[in-house]
Amino acid sequence: MSNFNDWWEGLSLSLKMYWGLAIPFTLFFILQLIWSFFGGGDVPDDTPDAEIEADSGVPFQFFTLKNLVAFFTIFSWTGIACIDSGISETVSLAIAILSGLAMMTIMASIFYFLGKANADGTMKIKKAIGGIGEVYLTMQKKRGSVGKVQIKVQGALRTLEAITDDNEDIPTGKMITVKGVINNSILLVTAN
Repeated sequence: MSNFNDWWEGLSLSLKMYWGLAIPFTLFFILQLIWSFFGGGDVPDDTPDAEIEADSGVPFQFFTLKNLVAFFTIFSWTGIACIDSGISETVSLAIAILSGLAMMTIMASIFYFLGKANADGTMKIKKAIGGIGEVYLTMQKKRGSVGKVQIKVQGALRTLEAITDDNEDIPTGKMITVKGVINNSILLVTAN
C-alpha cells in the first residue's frame, strides 16, 4: 500500500485529476460494454408492448449517459498519455477535450445510423407488381378460382394467393408475371 501512496503523492494535480476520472469511468465503460453484449439493457418480459405513433424521439442524441461515460474515459486516458509523453498540461487538456468530444460524436453517430437501419419487416404486397414467379396451386381462367404463386417480394420468397384474367388455366409450375393487386391481398397474374 505504501507503493501506491508514494506513486499517488508523486503525481501532479492534473495527473491526479485524470487518474481520478480514468479509473471509475473505465470500469463503468467496461460494465456498460458487458451489459450491452449480454443483454443488460433488455426490457423485462412483463413489460407491456406498446407502439406510440406520435413519439418521433430525438433524431441525434449527443448528451446521453453512454456518451458521457465514453467522453470521460477517453478524456482521462488521453490526458494521462499526453502528460506522460511530455506535452504541456494546457495542450494535454485541449487534446483530451477534443478526443473526448470526438468519441462522443462517433458514438452518437453510430447510434443514430443504427437507429436509421431499423427495417420494417411488413410485406408490402404492391411491391410484387411486375415480379416474376411460379404457380404453386393451379388457377382457373377468367378468375374462376384462387390459386397460389411463389414469388420473391422484398427479398423473401412468399407464397401468395393469385387469380388470372387469362383465357386458359395456369397450371402448377408455370411461370407468371404479376400485373396488379386486388383488394390489397390477391395478386392478379398472367402466364409468361
